[in-house]
Amino acid sequence: MWRKASVAALLALAVGYLYHGGPELPEQLLQYISLPGFQSSQQSQRHVERVISDAWDSLITLPVRQWSRVAVGVNACVDVVLSGVGLLQALAVDPGSGLDHEVLHSKEDLKEAFIHYMERGAAAERFFSDKVAFQRIARAAAEYPNAKLYVGGNAALIGQKLATYPDLMVLLCGPVGPKLHEMLDEQIVVPPGSLQETDEYHLILEYKAGEQWGSTRAPQANRFIFSHDVSNGEMSSLETFVTSLEEFQPDLVVLSGLHMMEGQGRQMWEERLKEAVAAISDIRKDIPIHLELASMTDKDYMNSIMQEFMPIVSSIGLNEQELLFLSQAGGGPHAHLSTWKGVPDVGQVSDILLWILERHGRSDPSSEADLTRVHFHTLAYHVLATVDGYWGNQASAVMAGARVASSQACGVQAVDVSKVELKAPLHFHSSHSEPRESLSLDPAAPVAVWRRGNVTFHLTPVLVCKLPLRTVGLGDAISAEGLVYSELTSQQHV
Repeated sequence: MWRKASVAALLALAVGYLYHGGPELPEQLLQYISLPGFQSSQQSQRHVERVISDAWDSLITLPVRQWSRVAVGVNACVDVVLSGVGLLQALAVDPGSGLDHEVLHSKEDLKEAFIHYMERGAAAERFFSDKVAFQRIARAAAEYPNAKLYVGGNAALIGQKLATYPDLMVLLCGPVGPKLHEMLDEQIVVPPGSLQETDEYHLILEYKAGEQWGSTRAPQANRFIFSHDVSNGEMSSLETFVTSLEEFQPDLVVLSGLHMMEGQGRQMWEERLKEAVAAISDIRKDIPIHLELASMTDKDYMNSIMQEFMPIVSSIGLNEQELLFLSQAGGGPHAHLSTWKGVPDVGQVSDILLWILERHGRSDPSSEADLTRVHFHTLAYHVLATVDGYWGNQASAVMAGARVASSQACGVQAVDVSKVELKAPLHFHSSHSEPRESLSLDPAAPVAVWRRGNVTFHLTPVLVCKLPLRTVGLGDAISAEGLVYSELTSQQHV
């Protein structure tokens, strides 16, 4: 009853506001109207999730020119996925206060970092420095009831997703041990130089929406990842990867794993990053390179990636945590925010995406940078920002990424509208500050498009899985799917 009354009151307020000459609804009111509770009260009869899902299926089309050979590298491992709270209880760790740690040195550090991110419902990945302690924890994880083994590492996961397209040949370079090799899709080619005698294991501690441990309650489902992974941490497969490209002759290169070097210490990553830039610079200029980012905590390291690495790639993929940290590290828009409050504001996201392409990309035609595309994903919506004249089919690409997020999180092949819900705002702005454009999302044509200078933005909602079965690898699947549906319409610098 109270909800109906509040909805009626808000509608009356909105109508009254417009009647008395307000050019647009106040920001707070727009945000409230876009809240899931308000939406469901108005849209349950219209089955808005069904409308969006049907629209995706009818509107998403593959590009005219499709990739035929994609090379992916360089982080690969075996993921051990289990309950985070369950593992910590098995390790006889008591709940307490959360505290972030850039590098984990003990199970106490693990507990504090896990709680820090669990109470925020945010994803994170950390390096565990003590090899012996990590092996003890890994053994306990492997023996934990219902622990599952999966293909892991951004490169391997992206490769697995790409391999679902039968006409696409995929090369994977990374530290591939016997267990991982056995689990990889048979369509994936692994060069001999990438094979090693032992596997690298990563522990994925998952938690569910509403799950409680002590006084900590998770606002949404997510995961905390940690490992003692030296091969991936040193990007030891990078040179093998670049050398393999000559024979494989890809028409797209996907690179990931830079975040793994962060835990190796400044001296090591400074030197290795320069070597990585030199190696990637040897790739033919007419081959586009997509860089997949992941969770980092060292602002100097992120700044080095921005300054040295981003200008030599064509495209990047990242989530809301990585986007905000990137802006904080580089002194970009909204860097004062410590974290996002709820669903990230579209205008603020748009401001940071534009800044990336203006500062580190080729929004200026005279720039020597190659970066012309950023694929952003958060739980409620995705945005593709591209410099005009370089990429085609981006409406389909952003919708395809959202569709795979909706289906894969629920563990189904196609979107099941009974298992998902809309959490995206239906009304938002193109920027957080003036001048800005008021925008609306039409469920029957679920892509909002706006331009800022020579950068075009495509936004689509995500139909969020109510009870996600697995959150690991969603970002990789989103980026892979977005790339499959993307088309390069203009060559990079040659």
